Amino acid sequence: MNALDRLGKKRRKVSENQDIEDRLGKLIIEVGEKNTNLESNLEGLASVLEGDLGTFRAKVLRILTECAIKIPEKCTIYSTLVGLLNSKNYNFGGEFVEHMVRNLKDNLKSCNWNSARYCLRFLADLVNCHVISANSLLALFDNLLDAVKEEGVPMVRKDWYAYAVLSCLPWVGRELYEKKEHELNMLLTTIEVYLNKRSKKHLAVLRVWATDNPHPQEEYLECLWAQINKLRQDNWTENHILRPYLAFDSILCEALQHNIPAIIPPPHHPSYKYPMPWVVFRMFDYTDCPEVSLGPILPGAHAIERYLIEEHLHQIIELYHYERKECSQQLMNFPYKLNIPLEYCVIEVIFAELLSLPSPRYIEIFYSSLLLELCKLKPYSIPQVLAQATEMFFFRLENMNVACFDRLVTWFSYHLSNFKFSFAWDDWEASVKFHPEHPQPKFIREVLLKTMRLSYHQRICDMVPKSYASLLPEKPEVNYKYNIENSNIIEGVQYAQTLTTAIRQKNSDEQIINILKDISNPLLMEASGDVEPRFNPLQISVFVQTLLFLGAKSFTHSFVAINRYYEVLKWLAESEEAQLCVLRSIFELWRTHQQMLVVLIDKLLKNQILDCSSVANWIFSKEMSSEFTKLYIWEILCLTINKMSKHVNRLTKELSEMREKVGHTTGSSDSEDEEPQVKSEEKVTEEMVERMEEKLESAQGDQKNLFLIIFQRFIMILSEHLVRCDTDGISHDNYWYKWTIGRLQQVFLAHHDQVQKYSSTLETLLFTQDLDPHILEVFHQFLSLRG
Repeated sequence: MNALDRLGKKRRKVSENQDIEDRLGKLIIEVGEKNTNLESNLEGLASVLEGDLGTFRAKVLRILTECAIKIPEKCTIYSTLVGLLNSKNYNFGGEFVEHMVRNLKDNLKSCNWNSARYCLRFLADLVNCHVISANSLLALFDNLLDAVKEEGVPMVRKDWYAYAVLSCLPWVGRELYEKKEHELNMLLTTIEVYLNKRSKKHLAVLRVWATDNPHPQEEYLECLWAQINKLRQDNWTENHILRPYLAFDSILCEALQHNIPAIIPPPHHPSYKYPMPWVVFRMFDYTDCPEVSLGPILPGAHAIERYLIEEHLHQIIELYHYERKECSQQLMNFPYKLNIPLEYCVIEVIFAELLSLPSPRYIEIFYSSLLLELCKLKPYSIPQVLAQATEMFFFRLENMNVACFDRLVTWFSYHLSNFKFSFAWDDWEASVKFHPEHPQPKFIREVLLKTMRLSYHQRICDMVPKSYASLLPEKPEVNYKYNIENSNIIEGVQYAQTLTTAIRQKNSDEQIINILKDISNPLLMEASGDVEPRFNPLQISVFVQTLLFLGAKSFTHSFVAINRYYEVLKWLAESEEAQLCVLRSIFELWRTHQQMLVVLIDKLLKNQILDCSSVANWIFSKEMSSEFTKLYIWEILCLTINKMSKHVNRLTKELSEMREKVGHTTGSSDSEDEEPQVKSEEKVTEEMVERMEEKLESAQGDQKNLFLIIFQRFIMILSEHLVRCDTDGISHDNYWYKWTIGRLQQVFLAHHDQVQKYSSTLETLLFTQDLDPHILEVFHQFLSLRG
């Protein structure tokens, strides 16, 4: 993807005038991309544009503004170009500043926070090019920082405005220091006062590692503040930003400057979504890079160069994430690669995104495939750094966030599958003797289970040493209990044989149901008086096990079987107790095949045979306690919550569209002369909207109920554990507790947008002040994310 693609420019047949416009646009967009003399290119382009401003003024304004926002890595190149144009045409300079200010205001109002930050940075850099006066920029900064003094607004709003101003200072700090040192110090004092009093409760829940050893895990705003302070100590001098305007200083200093029109931050609105806080991921320092004395040194954690390098690499990933090959090439062609240990920086930034909490920016497979491409592109350097990173991860697993642990398992298993499952397993052999729930043997076990999804059981057994036998997964086999051999010890075998014949003969739903009705209900003997059992567990077990046993050859066979007898399954799974029985039957059949369990439950949820609440209750049931800390269980819970959230989101979208259509229909009917704008089949009535509102309200009720079930079950099992440990006089902080409290954090984080809607209900009903502080703290950390 080149710069033209990023700005959405497409070639087409055009008039001569349009052709000139397009060529001018291409010149602007591609300036600075070729290894030619940048200064002469800028000077020549400024002269060409200045000559064409009379005809193509609007086009030049629009393209320059788009470039400033969408190609932020070339910020200083475009600011220099604007500076040269301003020196030649003062009026154009003023128009451009007004245009940028309008864009900044629009982006702030529409909550396009990244675009707003790039607008602000560009305006700041125009001070270096003598387009904007330092006084007016400082006034703008002061106005924006008024937001940090607001009362009754979320902390994330204040954080963004503080971050936006701080992130401009690497570009313009030196200029402000030389011309307006006192005002700059006052501005920094305002930020410092705010940082000192802001809450950092959210920090613990966003850390990849729970410990600061060997590298501190700092909150993003605190880290940038430390980097700015280090820059300040160095007299605002850095060695990373390209500053082409220095070559034109004699020209630019003669130009007249403009003042930025007053900008007031738009007032907070409950619908505004601000960027969530994050913790800066640190994996390497200069001591981790070999041959420190020979090669370039990795900048320190508080060096501003570290911030600038990481931001630039993140921008490359953002711009090329649809093309992993192009992305890997762009990363390896980083403009300042000779000044840094590039491989270490790139690997750290990729893992920072992959392990980002609450979720990565892009799908996990993108980062895995990007690392593969980098290994192919640099086979003599990247694999070595990746191996070093893997080793570091493994020996720090005990302090790793549970959600990050899951992602690391998924990445490593995928990575192994692309390298013939070859790895130095002997290096980790000591961990085999650890407690089964210790993160290191658990990591190995879960990796082997995940790699089995990408291979087969015997291949996995062959790839590890014999000493790993205790960590090997069981062979995934079907465990059908209604075999004819068990007819003397298990009730229902004869019915299962009858069902097998009927299903193979493709009998109808009614015929299958008639066979099932003949199965006596074992609960009748336990029932008291006239109360009739709501379901027949033997009926369900026989049918579900038999049907899925016959479809056990593959996922497709199982899906066909479920679709073929959908009505029978719906008839059997009428109540929640019946659905729990269906889940137990599936688990008994496929207990050694985790992937099949995940896929089948997902299928039954999609077909609405199972309710989300039933799956949640099953996961937290006593009979699943032996599986509770295994990754596939949380994979099932996550897909269950996502299924419900997608359903609510779809209904919300449909209701919004219907309301728009109602408004459109009403508006068009006001004029009798006009033809109706909506076709008769598309007309939406108020009654239809009301019905959709009821459906949405019902779905939201189900969603709230699902979260109440999940969090109530978490509270129950954690409270029982804490009380039991307190009674026995032992520490509660064992491996089971760490996994479980980590999963509670994961549910809050991974589904924060949905849970946030019901936070007041949760606080009233579940997370009350009399709850154990260990559990309550997790809820308070969650609330602080949007505080």
